[in-house]
Amino acid sequence: MIEISKRLLRTVGRTNGHYELIKEGDKILLGLSGGKDSLTLAHILKHMQRVAPFDFEFKAVTIAYGMGENLEALHAHCIEHDIDHVVYDTKIFELAEEKIRNNSSFCSFFSRMRRGALYTYALEHGYKKLALAHHLDDAVESFFMNFTYNGALRSMPPVYKAQNGLEVIRPLIHVRERQLRDCALESNMPIIGDEACPAMRFDIKMPVARAQTKAMLAQMEKENSALFVSLKKAFQNLNVSSFSQTEYLER
Repeated sequence: MIEISKRLLRTVGRTNGHYELIKEGDKILLGLSGGKDSLTLAHILKHMQRVAPFDFEFKAVTIAYGMGENLEALHAHCIEHDIDHVVYDTKIFELAEEKIRNNSSFCSFFSRMRRGALYTYALEHGYKKLALAHHLDDAVESFFMNFTYNGALRSMPPVYKAQNGLEVIRPLIHVRERQLRDCALESNMPIIGDEACPAMRFDIKMPVARAQTKAMLAQMEKENSALFVSLKKAFQNLNVSSFSQTEYLER
């Protein structure tokens, strides 16, 4: 059994209780890339199944891009820990070879295609909820990237309903990335890294915006250790009338 810190479990438990992400009778699909975040979330959901005062089921699905990925170690790990797991084969890589040169952002392309495959599997197999492993660092980075590059105040909500009717939940949204990294490394999980990213197979320049944002936030946190604590509170304390969007102005 994987050991998960009480602090990590407590944070996820409070998030789940506050936003009612997982309820009695839920049938949840977990997007399992095999990275530290999603793999740790799989073990947290397994722990919740054992201790929560309600019953729910979940299945972990890994999207295979069709480029000969070796997912045997990940699947064996799931079997060892009684995590229901399936590999969903796609032709995303083949499609990318046709489309990628005309696409302005290959990261966005693969993200959209991967999310579409998860949606397809969920709807075809009767799942009403899709769990993703985005954490607080992801939400903060997305906020600053939207703010800096897109001129929008936008981040990642704990839960939202997709246009196809699926409810997308993020149980780790208040967890720091370093907590997940520590959990995965200390438990010797078979983490899949960047080598599984299909974009690494293309001779194109890697995007720098997220890396620059990470570096900026790391420097800001050095100067203010409470930065992420404050940002988490800020995401729950929006004063929309203090901005310039017409429909929110108080008159």
